[in-house]
Amino acid sequence: MKDILLEGCGTALVTPFKNGAVDYDAYAALVERQVECGVKFLVPLATTGETPALSAEEKLRLLELTREHAHGLPLLAGCGSNSLEGTRAAMELLDGHGADAWLVVVPFYNKPTQEGMVNYFKAVAGISDKPIVIYNVPGRTGTNMEAETCVRLSRECPKICSIKEASGRYFQGSMIIRDAAPGFTVLSGDDDLTFALMATGARGVISVASNPAPREVSAMCDALLAGDYATARDLHHRLSPLFKACFVESNPIPVKAAMELLGLMGREVRLPLSEATPATVETIRTALAALA
Repeated sequence: MKDILLEGCGTALVTPFKNGAVDYDAYAALVERQVECGVKFLVPLATTGETPALSAEEKLRLLELTREHAHGLPLLAGCGSNSLEGTRAAMELLDGHGADAWLVVVPFYNKPTQEGMVNYFKAVAGISDKPIVIYNVPGRTGTNMEAETCVRLSRECPKICSIKEASGRYFQGSMIIRDAAPGFTVLSGDDDLTFALMATGARGVISVASNPAPREVSAMCDALLAGDYATARDLHHRLSPLFKACFVESNPIPVKAAMELLGLMGREVRLPLSEATPATVETIRTALAALA
């Protein structure tokens, strides 16, 4: 298994659209901007990228384009589904096109038990030789992976190297940090909890807000890793309005409005999502002004 370092700021990349098609030029520019602003790893084809609305061909091209413009940064590619065979198919589709590790979500809709999650992730780990990062996001999946379940997987399945912990529960993340196997890392999946979790021992964030603000989120994470809590705290407070604004509507609706306000791409999303409301646009505008 290839070793991979996932720490600091990793961006869950949006997918730009223009007149219904993927805007590959805007996407390439997005990746280049992330690298230039100090992001440490990139996360294509995840929730923020509207992956369920992408075709197989689009997924492959986006992953390949990310690799072409990543300048050697690690790529953590989303490939989870709500079945083992669906996840296997996604891995087989994407394998060999640039991913260094897989981001695999807790199965959605099925509402598996904790034991079911253990068996599922062990089976997923057996499919590929790449490291696996668990993605726990109960607000999307309908089921929370308990801290004890994650700890158990960290001890029983070394190929599972990390968790994107997006339960919104600080205590749950801190329990995993405390009890997980040596070398297993926690990445915040909630921008507004990054400061608290990294101060407790998390190693980074998979961020939505770093799409429009890669330099600031990266600087906050770098300061936290260096133990410079005063600098990190100041950045956290400056970024907090953006952290909140990015979730006033379903992600990635608000963050795409932010990208349009910055002149980086259009705000277009694919059904079943709809574009940001005027109120959301104004909330985002105010949040971006706080960073100016």
